[in-house]
Amino acid sequence: MRRKASARLCATLINQMSDSRIAFPIRERTSAEPKLALIPAGWFRMGSEAGQENERPVHRVWIDSFYLAACQVTNAEYVRFVDATGSDAPSLWDDPHFNHPEQPVVAVSWFEAVKYCEFMGAISGRKYRLPTEAEWERAARGGVEGKLFPWGDDPPQSLPNYDQRWKAGPEPVARSAPNGFGLYEMCQNVHEWCSDWYRPDYYAVSAERNPRGPESGERRASRGGSWRHHIKVTRCAARSSIPPEFQYADYGFRVACDVS
Repeated sequence: MRRKASARLCATLINQMSDSRIAFPIRERTSAEPKLALIPAGWFRMGSEAGQENERPVHRVWIDSFYLAACQVTNAEYVRFVDATGSDAPSLWDDPHFNHPEQPVVAVSWFEAVKYCEFMGAISGRKYRLPTEAEWERAARGGVEGKLFPWGDDPPQSLPNYDQRWKAGPEPVARSAPNGFGLYEMCQNVHEWCSDWYRPDYYAVSAERNPRGPESGERRASRGGSWRHHIKVTRCAARSSIPPEFQYADYGFRVACDVS
């Protein structure tokens, strides 16, 4: 039954894609690969003294250069994976609040996100993967040190039309201004899976260069804000986590890619 539903929903999304691309030119490309932004190598201060206990101690981290998708993976992108691999469609694709082709795909587990990355790698020859927590925070800051949000320290409520947004689900991607690295919706729209296992005290023992997280755990790390939270946009340093098998309506992901 689930596979039949997947086929029906795939057909519906594919039929919608041609209309949506006119309104969202960032997705209008011949390649199946996402638009990637180069995140330059460099040091940054990870964590926040103004945040939760799990964001301390603030520590210096070096990140090698890598690519990160400019946008969260959309339904239009994910449907190609479902169609090609026979994987189950996300459970919310029959809900009009979540099935616009240019909305981020949600209700996918960490395992499904990893499988999508493997699929993208197989068709492109690149090494696609989920970003680490450290890579994600480095990218979210957009090259700006010591600020709470990608745009500075002004609160989320200062964003244009903040009180009118995210009423019943995530917005289509690329609706907000990009940060300094050309990334859209960092810290907002949906939580984004990271590759790391999560441990609240990991920062006390984190490697200084390219930290990958703990060796094991019960929860996977995630970053970014959520359309259904009271405060819709989170700080760059804010951390979150859930078990990797969970499929939540405010959990999506974006892909990273090695430079070489």
